[in-house]
Amino acid sequence: MPASQVHPGHPLPLGAHPEAGGTRFAVASSVARAVDLCLVSEDGTEQRIGLTERTFGIWHGLVPGVTPGQRYGYRVHGPYDPAAGLRANPAKILLDPYARRITGRLTDLDATLGHRGDPMHTARSHVDSLGHVPLSVVTSAGGPDTGVKPMTPFEETVIYELHVRGFTKLHPDVPEHQRGTYLGLTHPSVIDYLQRLGVSAVELMPVHTFVDEPPLLRSGRHNYWGYASVGFLAPHEGYASEPGREVAEFRTMVAALHAAGIEVIMDVVFNHTGEGGVGGPTLSMRGLDAPAYYLLDDQGRDIDITGCGNTVNPTSPTVVRLVTDSLRYFATELGVDGFRLDLASALGRPGGGPFDPHAPLLTAISTDPVLSQCKLIAEPWDATGEGYRVGGFGPQWTEWNGRFRDGVRDFWRGAVGVRDLAYRLSGSEDLYATNARRPWASINFVTAHDGFTVRDLVSYNDKHNEANGEDNRDGTDDNRSWNCGVEGGTDDRAVLALRDRQARNLMATLLLSTGTPMLCAGDERWRTQGGNNNPYCLDDPTSWVDWSPSEDASDMVAFTRRLIALRAHSPALRQPEFFDGRPSGTGHPDLVWFTPSGKPMTEADWFDDGRRSVGMWIDGSTSLSRDRDGDVVADDTWLLLLHSGGLEVEMTLPGGEYGAVYVPVLDSGARKGIPDSVIPLGAGDVVPVRPRTFLVFRVPRE
Repeated sequence: MPASQVHPGHPLPLGAHPEAGGTRFAVASSVARAVDLCLVSEDGTEQRIGLTERTFGIWHGLVPGVTPGQRYGYRVHGPYDPAAGLRANPAKILLDPYARRITGRLTDLDATLGHRGDPMHTARSHVDSLGHVPLSVVTSAGGPDTGVKPMTPFEETVIYELHVRGFTKLHPDVPEHQRGTYLGLTHPSVIDYLQRLGVSAVELMPVHTFVDEPPLLRSGRHNYWGYASVGFLAPHEGYASEPGREVAEFRTMVAALHAAGIEVIMDVVFNHTGEGGVGGPTLSMRGLDAPAYYLLDDQGRDIDITGCGNTVNPTSPTVVRLVTDSLRYFATELGVDGFRLDLASALGRPGGGPFDPHAPLLTAISTDPVLSQCKLIAEPWDATGEGYRVGGFGPQWTEWNGRFRDGVRDFWRGAVGVRDLAYRLSGSEDLYATNARRPWASINFVTAHDGFTVRDLVSYNDKHNEANGEDNRDGTDDNRSWNCGVEGGTDDRAVLALRDRQARNLMATLLLSTGTPMLCAGDERWRTQGGNNNPYCLDDPTSWVDWSPSEDASDMVAFTRRLIALRAHSPALRQPEFFDGRPSGTGHPDLVWFTPSGKPMTEADWFDDGRRSVGMWIDGSTSLSRDRDGDVVADDTWLLLLHSGGLEVEMTLPGGEYGAVYVPVLDSGARKGIPDSVIPLGAGDVVPVRPRTFLVFRVPRE
C-alpha cells in the first residue's frame, strides 16, 4: 500500500484500534529512523507499510481496509550499536507491546537472534524471523459483560492462588475441550467448589502472553508457570478453549467469578520480559527501543536484578505508560479486581540502585484514580539482597509477607521459640504499622506456586527437582521444611499421622492469623509435587491439581472449609486494626499472651528461645471490625493454644477474670478439626495438649 494512502491518524492511545473504516496503529520508538507496519496473511505473505508520521516519539498511521483479525508486526530501521544498547534490526518482526491479542509461538530461537555470534561484538543477523515468532492481532473493543465487582473489603478477603491450566486440567466435570482454560474456571462444579471452600478471591498465575525461554527451547521443554511475558495487554492464547477467543473467554471467566462473589486478581510480570539478556531473542521491546524499555549498563548490557536476564526500566516514561495502561485495561475493560506485581522491588529501584517506595512507577500505579481503587499486592523482593523489602512499600500497597511464611514454618518444625510467631499471628505490626498501613497489608502465606506444597513441606527435607532437567540445581535450598522422620513416601502410620497434624497446624496458623491469608490451590486437597519445589517447566500431573477422590483430600478440604468459615464468622480473628492494648470489656488489654501455666507472658518468657507453647487471648468486643454499613461488630473472645513441642504439655486456661467458659472449637489433632469433645471447660481447667497441636476455644460474650 503506498504511503500516500495511509492517513496520519493520531499517536495516542498506543496499539492497534479499528476506526474510520480501517485501523489506527501507533507504536513507540524514540531511536527508530523508520518503522514498517507488517500485515501478515494466513499463508504467511507479508505486506509492509511505512509509518511516516512521528509524534512524541510515537510512529503512527491509520491504514484503510484493515479489520479485526488482521495479524501484524513491526520492523524497525535504525542504529545497531550494542555498546550503546541500540539493537534495531529490520530482519526481526516485532510484537506490538500494546497488542490485545497475540497468536502463535516462538519456535526457532536462532531465527529470532538479532546478532551473529557474540551479541556485544558482532554485526546484526539478517535472518528473517517471520514464521518463527508470535504475531500481534488487531482486536475490536468490547465483549461479554464482566459483571459487578464484589469489592470485598481486604479484612474479609481470603485469596486462592491458582494456575488457569493446572486447576481444571484434570477436573472430571469440566468438558474435555474446556479443561485448563478460562472457560474451565466458569464450570458450575468449579465455581461451586470455590464458593463452598469459602475463598473470596482467586489470584491467577500469569495470564499475559508469554514465551518459552531459550534454555527451555533448546531442551525441548516449555514454560508452564508463565513468568516470561511478551505482551502486557494480551491474555495468553494457550488458555482459550477456542484460540482467537481468548479475550471474550477471559471476560466470561471474570463474569462467572464475579457472579459468585469472587474477585479476580492477576499475577502480573512487569519486572522483566521473555526476551531475556542480550544473548536472547529479539521479539519486541529490544528491537523497538531497548534503552527505553530495559535497564542497561554503560556497555549496553542488560542489568539483571530479577534473575531472568533483563530488568524493565521502571523510571522510563515509556515503561510507566505501558504498565499503567496495561493495568487500567485489565481493570476496566476486562473487569479485573486487583494485581499482584511479581518481583515488585525491581520496579522501585531507579537505575537498579537502592529501593525507593516512591519510585516513579510505583507512585504512578498507587496514585492512579483507577488503579488506586484496585487491590494492589507487591512481591517485595527481587533476585538481590538489596531487593528484599518486606514491609518497605508505600501505604497503598499490601505485600506477600515472606517473614510470615518463614516464621510459621520455623515454629512448627520446632526450630524457634514463640517471639517472632507472636508478631505474625497478630498481623505483623512490626512490619506494617509504621507507614499508615493496617494488618491486612500483610498477605500471609505458608506456601505458594514457588516452593513446596503443604504436603511436601511436611514430607521432604530436601528438594527433588530432577525432572526439571537441571540436575537438581534449580529451586531454593532454604525450604524450612521437616519430613517428620522419613524423606518422601512412607507407610509408617505414626509418620503419616504426624504429617497430617503438621499440615493442619500450618493451615490453621495461616487462616486464623490477623492479616490477609493466601492459600495455594490444591493444598487443601493434599496435593504433592513429589518434593519438587520449582516445577516451572512441568506441564503435567506434577503441577496439576488432582481431583480424584481420597480420604486424605476429603478430610483436608473439610478442615480448610472449617477454618475459613470460622474466620468469616469471627470478626476478632480478621480485625482491620492492630492490637494496641486498648482496654476490653474485661478490663484487660485487647490481646494477652499466656504461658502454659495460664499466666501472662513476661519479658523473660518472650526471650526464652526454648519455649514451644503459647496462648493467644483475643477480646472480640474490641476488634473494631465493621459491617458493610460501617457499624462496629461485636464478637466473642477467642483463645488460641499453639504447641510445637515433641512432648505433650499441660496448658491451664486463663482465670475467671478473662472468661468463665471455654468452648472447644478446633483441634488440629482431629482430621477434620472437630474436637473429640465440645463440652465447655472452665477457667483454670488444665488441658492436656498433644505434641504439635493447635487448639481453639471460644469464650462466649456474657
